Amino acid sequence: MLEVNQLTKTYQNGAQTLTVLDSVSFSVGAGESFAIVGPSGSGKTTLLGLCAGLDRASTGSVALNGVSLDDKNEDERAAIRNQYVGFVFQNFQLIPTLTALENVMVPLELRGDRNAAKVAKNWLEKVGLADRGHHYPTQLSGGEQQRIALARAFSNEPKILFADEPTGNLDAETGQKVEKLLFDLNRDTGTTLILVTHDLELAAKTGRILRLKGGKVIEIGC
Repeated sequence: MLEVNQLTKTYQNGAQTLTVLDSVSFSVGAGESFAIVGPSGSGKTTLLGLCAGLDRASTGSVALNGVSLDDKNEDERAAIRNQYVGFVFQNFQLIPTLTALENVMVPLELRGDRNAAKVAKNWLEKVGLADRGHHYPTQLSGGEQQRIALARAFSNEPKILFADEPTGNLDAETGQKVEKLLFDLNRDTGTTLILVTHDLELAAKTGRILRLKGGKVIEIGC
């Protein structure tokens, strides 16, 4: 489902070259859950962005569901994301001017789904928020917003879901509920899950863990 080969990302800072990722390679199979862990500044979020085609690598290659991202322009990568990818972010990334239902409908409408409202309502029910569809993000708690974000991420039945610190803005009790929901939905849909986190307890719930330090892979294991 995801093939990463010798991925390197550098930035120029004046005369200096800053290497954020250095020759990272790994693969993730369909339906697998996979965590990327490491201290702040280790390159976790940069790696996630490259894997999802949100950014281009300096060198190396990424293939998503057998499709190479390396030779694609931004519009082509966006089309691939819309077809195969779901996202969950630490800060929810809900559109504040849209209701909960409308937020879940966004990826469906982008795909031209004529049943977007019906499908979105079904997903709100799955995350336990069927009665909150007409509320705006500011009218929802943090936990509710992240559950809406999960419904949106799963609504277009992605092949692969990227979750970047999905419980980072939540208290411990709410975070545990969102974690359970994430893994339950992932199991039910058979989606490949790529989870970026600094929480080793959360990472341990996935099938495999990649550890980054200073932009380099120091271990891939259970």
